[in-house]
Amino acid sequence: MKKNFTLWLCVAGLLAHSGSMAQVKGIKTINTGAAFLLVNPDARSSGTGDAATGLEPNANALFANAAKIVFADDWGVSASYSPWMWDLNNSDQRTNMGYVSAFKNFKDNTEGIGVSMRYFTNGTIIFRDDNGTELQRYKPREYAIDATYARKLGARYSLAISLRYIRSDLGQGSFNGLQQNPASAVAGDIALYSQNYGKSDPAGNRYSWGIAFTNIGSKLNYTDDSDRKAFLPANLRIGGGYTFVNTVEHQFTILADVNKLLIPTPPKYALDANGQPTGEIIEGKDPDRSMTEALFTSFWDAPGGFQEEIREFTVSGGLEYTYQHQLFIRTGYFYEHPQKGYRQHFAAGIGTCIKGVSLDMAYIMPTANSLYQRKTLKFTIAYHVGGGSRQ
Repeated sequence: MKKNFTLWLCVAGLLAHSGSMAQVKGIKTINTGAAFLLVNPDARSSGTGDAATGLEPNANALFANAAKIVFADDWGVSASYSPWMWDLNNSDQRTNMGYVSAFKNFKDNTEGIGVSMRYFTNGTIIFRDDNGTELQRYKPREYAIDATYARKLGARYSLAISLRYIRSDLGQGSFNGLQQNPASAVAGDIALYSQNYGKSDPAGNRYSWGIAFTNIGSKLNYTDDSDRKAFLPANLRIGGGYTFVNTVEHQFTILADVNKLLIPTPPKYALDANGQPTGEIIEGKDPDRSMTEALFTSFWDAPGGFQEEIREFTVSGGLEYTYQHQLFIRTGYFYEHPQKGYRQHFAAGIGTCIKGVSLDMAYIMPTANSLYQRKTLKFTIAYHVGGGSRQ
């Protein structure tokens, strides 16, 4: 099965003004550019429904909360892979996601640095005009490269900042006088993390929490029109976890995360006699604003008021069982409101760790009618050295 998109949909679906088209269909999703930045590449935390903050720190912490790395081992590397949208994959339609990350702690694990790269390819896209005539075939690619510095603030807290370069190449061509080009942006993250143990021995109960602001940066311009720009998926993640120990051999970790996009909610537009948006805003706020302004106004700009703002939060929760820190069994659930994207799925995962080498796998089982999540598998292999995380 090939995906047929017109050039207009490929561009407009990523720009802020596409919210007016969503309004016509009764859908109130928030559209962004470089949405791949929100896709969790880590098989371990994917197995707990994307509840990542409260898991024990490792190299993949750079994705969800980079401040965790100074509580991890001395150093570590990780590689993750997922054949995305399995049901659409065939010889021409290879949609894949890859992620590599590494970190190194120093000064008695009070400071750390990390680097990571994620890559997303969306197979072959067929561009068509309004009459269905094929214009060209293109293989969209997107990637991001990160660098992180983290530092402990005492024994229980840590802070991290990350810088990110993003390249989003969705296609090239001309439509209605607009030239589509690859887009680039620069962004940053800031994260705070805390963890502590309820007992003095290494097998003591562990509790943790964290806050991360990610993808805060410049807009993406996919066309030669400087007024048509897409927001990066700036995101707020708040989460935590609690590990309780039955014996030294058996541990259970309960996890929960909430996320919210920090970009404008599409307003409600007046409609003409034909039911088409006129451009006049009757509810909500003008989405044409700076990134800085959007960070603050995104909490009260929804045309549906407080109820709609609450619907913009996604919730994930999970459970991880650990046996001797060698065998891991995970499950979780992710929920997004139907009007805001309808991503809803159960997740299951397994993993093993022997002599610092860990292998993890996760399987996504959507409960909503979501084609792109069906039959999604994620794999991660990692290697860690040292004992900074009290494992």
